[in-house]
Amino acid sequence: MSERPGLFKGEDGALRCLWCQATPAYQHYHDHEWGRPVTDERRLFEKLCLEGFQAGLSWLTILNKREAFRTAFANFDAERIARFGERDIERLLADAGIVRHRGKIESTINNAKRVIELRAEFGSLSEYVQRFRPASKSRPKRMTLAALKAMTTSPESVAMSKDLKKRGWSFVGPTTVYAFMQAMGLVNDHLDGCHVRAKAKVRSAAA
Repeated sequence: MSERPGLFKGEDGALRCLWCQATPAYQHYHDHEWGRPVTDERRLFEKLCLEGFQAGLSWLTILNKREAFRTAFANFDAERIARFGERDIERLLADAGIVRHRGKIESTINNAKRVIELRAEFGSLSEYVQRFRPASKSRPKRMTLAALKAMTTSPESVAMSKDLKKRGWSFVGPTTVYAFMQAMGLVNDHLDGCHVRAKAKVRSAAA
């Protein structure tokens, strides 16, 4: 265990954010995905959907089921999901590999239709979400555990949530949207001292 709040030392000697300590798979996700800028349309849509499924659960639970979610939801191809009907909903409710919550399943189908509309207006989901990237000067000078705990939302996540809801999206509250921003590299919330923080920062500057 590291003496630095919010960090732990892994078996490889590297310091990592404490939230990923539970399993090697979680640490791999932390090291190679979380906080790295993403422009891929499918991954962005997948993450918005899975953040909605996470509501009330841990991200580790969703991560462990991610491949099953991808299989169940046509690899998060929005055009295919938008055509899902009641038979698909019943199929998904019977799928023990995913979170079987009718409201969240119906929300994913609804949001697939909404993302197609959004792409028609902005060109891509990536172009849309970039409009809500916070200015670097608005971010904490040092990302400490205390600073991170104080930011479950941001003005930008509130604005994006409000705009998505106006467009008919569901399960996209400000906290859910901020978690999406953290994961997709719209903000870099790896703590100071985490071995990934500088790498994510370089990727963000190049994005």
